[in-house]
Amino acid sequence: MSAPESDRTKTTHLLRALSAGDAVAAAQLMPLVYEELHRIAARLMHRERAGHTLQATALLNEAYVRLVEPGASYADRAHFLRTAARAMRNVLVDHARARASQKRDGGVRVDLDTQAFAAPDDSQGLLLVDETLAQLAAADAQLAQLVELRFFGGLDNREIAQTLDLSLRSVERGWRTARAFLARAMERREVPPGA
Repeated sequence: MSAPESDRTKTTHLLRALSAGDAVAAAQLMPLVYEELHRIAARLMHRERAGHTLQATALLNEAYVRLVEPGASYADRAHFLRTAARAMRNVLVDHARARASQKRDGGVRVDLDTQAFAAPDDSQGLLLVDETLAQLAAADAQLAQLVELRFFGGLDNREIAQTLDLSLRSVERGWRTARAFLARAMERREVPPGA
């Protein structure tokens, strides 16, 4: 779901004001991006384990605080959304690390299905995804960004193509390549259940 052009233009102007140090811009920006950020957060939280200590609104708020920190700089709305997906990823990973440090359990298994990079429902799985995504970023930053937008941003291929200013065909090809890379990398790192 895209924002109307007038909201996109206003968002871009507010992001530039925020980048220039305008503290009021952060408050004015929130209503323009809230619905889309909440949709992303809700998709992410839907994939998390039952009883997760974060709710979608808390995830959004914690990520938003990181997004509008002094010194934050965004070229446009698409750049902001890419960064928002990364910020939400970081919030979830931070929570997963905290949980994992409290509870060390057995095997971790993360599945990649044919439609999407399936989100793990446990902290160890999320950490595995995060580490594997870092490996992909070292090999190909654009593919890692594509996966991040799909997995943590909840965007489909068309939305990713628009956000990254790529053709739909390039995104589809990139997704197949990234998915194969991630499957191989995670296969090498997974611990079989009961091991």
